[in-house]
Amino acid sequence: MDTPPVNSMGEKDRCQPQQQGEKNFELPTQIRQHPQESPTEILELRVSPDSASQILENPQETEKLAAELEKDSAKSHGSASAMSEPLQASDLWYCPDGSFVKKIVVRGHGLDKPKLGSRCRVQASGFPLGSGLPEGWTELTVGLGPWREETWGELIEKCLESMCQGEEAELQLPGRSGLPVRLTLASFTQGRDSWELEDTEKEALAREERARGTELFRAGNPEGAARCYARALRLLLTLPPPGPPERTVLHANLAACQLLLGQPHLAAQSCDRVLEREPGHIKALYRRGVAQAALGNLEKAMTDLKKVLAVDPKNRAAQEELGKVIIQGKKQDAGLAQGLRKMFG
Repeated sequence: MDTPPVNSMGEKDRCQPQQQGEKNFELPTQIRQHPQESPTEILELRVSPDSASQILENPQETEKLAAELEKDSAKSHGSASAMSEPLQASDLWYCPDGSFVKKIVVRGHGLDKPKLGSRCRVQASGFPLGSGLPEGWTELTVGLGPWREETWGELIEKCLESMCQGEEAELQLPGRSGLPVRLTLASFTQGRDSWELEDTEKEALAREERARGTELFRAGNPEGAARCYARALRLLLTLPPPGPPERTVLHANLAACQLLLGQPHLAAQSCDRVLEREPGHIKALYRRGVAQAALGNLEKAMTDLKKVLAVDPKNRAAQEELGKVIIQGKKQDAGLAQGLRKMFG
């Protein structure tokens, strides 16, 4: 594929993605293992997702963000003349997934926006400490580089892809109080839209994202791994059907991350995509069973786990998870019976 663009000083992009990980690697069925147990130790859901990385389920939430942004922006630093202008509908941009609302403080010029491979000179301020984003001017390449794996990397990338050169904007995030964060795009080099890439280029980029995701998962970073797997899937979903077989592994691995992040509804959906292509996929059946149990759908969970045990009777993780589901079902039945006795007794 083409080499990344260079900046005005002629420096090559230093943010090349690393191709690491085994070509055919698929995450193990289990997510967390005890030191003394075999690799089939049961998964436990104890990790909560970062609020800034979640997709809002309530469509009204973005309207609240816009109201907060308009109220708080008057308190933030910036150009007095720009801030004194009345807020217009064209000044606001709602991220399609609801993860933030952008207010344009200083309009940029031109119509072009950063694309895949664009090297952007940006300045960010107001981000919390430990976010991984440096204060002051820095250079970021859209679609490339480890900076995208940081807590705020995906959000910044989404915002950059909506900005024109010279634009300055404030972002309001769900669940975050205080002044909005601010992002300025001074300049950027020419990039390409994903539809401009050849199929072979998309597949190569997807392999890099998958390998990096596996590396992050092994390092105990399911959130960063999930972002990598999701980006790989977005690239492969643009290919003609039926698409490459890697999509199955990516959906299964994404489900493992979503379980660890406390997102069983998303994990169940990811497993559905796997089982549509491979109905007997053991890991997807197990993970969907765990997800359904977490959602309280005990009959569906039992069905999936029994399918796993029908193929692999010695699967300890499925055995233990099924035992938990049965106990949970008995408790529900006992509670229902007690409620009926009170109602009719």
